[in-house]
Amino acid sequence: MRVAIGIATRGRAATLAEVLAEVRRQRRRPDRTIVCHTVPEDIAGCAMEGVEFLASPPGLPRQRNRILDAAADCDLVLFLDDDFLPAPDYLAVTEAVFRARPDAVVTTGHVIADGAKGPGIGIEEGRALLARDHYDGDPFAAAPHFNGYGCNMAVRMAVVRAYGIRVDEALPLYAWYEDIDFTRRLGRHGAILRLAGARGVHLGTKSARTPGTRLGYSQVVNPVYLARKGSFPWSHAVPSAARHCAVNLVRSLWPDPHVDRFGRLRGNVLGLWDLLRGRAAPGRILQL
Repeated sequence: MRVAIGIATRGRAATLAEVLAEVRRQRRRPDRTIVCHTVPEDIAGCAMEGVEFLASPPGLPRQRNRILDAAADCDLVLFLDDDFLPAPDYLAVTEAVFRARPDAVVTTGHVIADGAKGPGIGIEEGRALLARDHYDGDPFAAAPHFNGYGCNMAVRMAVVRAYGIRVDEALPLYAWYEDIDFTRRLGRHGAILRLAGARGVHLGTKSARTPGTRLGYSQVVNPVYLARKGSFPWSHAVPSAARHCAVNLVRSLWPDPHVDRFGRLRGNVLGLWDLLRGRAAPGRILQL
């Protein structure tokens, strides 16, 4: 198989350089490593042999679609966030499962630690977590999963091409839940699998994140948009929006230092108001 690693990046050049260093440590080296950036500063100090750089207008869906277009000669594309550190066997395990499972259209790995759910994880701590991780089970174990997790998900390009499936550019900027939408539409044509042996650490770097008000709006409006579209069940969309509203309301009383809870709560309220008025749309965050 020809396998590409695709990384969409913005505003995290120092972290991106560390991720690319981990990519070079893969036991199964990628045939192509494609980085899509928005401005030259995004990739300052990141030039290294074998890495291709593409420019794109900002927005995670636009950048990932640019990567899909560029990787037309590949069988698999593994999307990694610009703050995800893959273990050395990650790509080898992923390729082996796709070879063994012709029905697989999406795989996502096991996240050892996820800094997105807290204050974030530093580079050295992330590498230490990778070094301490010892998985003794079947390295190729694969279980059905609801969706691919955007920080580390691989897709079978034959299915992407055959059905013209793209990342939805109606979801702008950070594009809350674009990974669910994209992988569940692929999942209509095969299996979505979670791989126990494809392991890594998501640093959850806080720089270049979507501002709180915009993210809060997306937390309410995007699940409803996807449910109407048919890629996200209403039984998941409504609880998801309600859960985030409740969490932001409660935690705004005791704010996290690393999260703009008041901004997110304000965005939640604006999203609910737009839904009631029939004006809700993911792109409205560009006006906030």
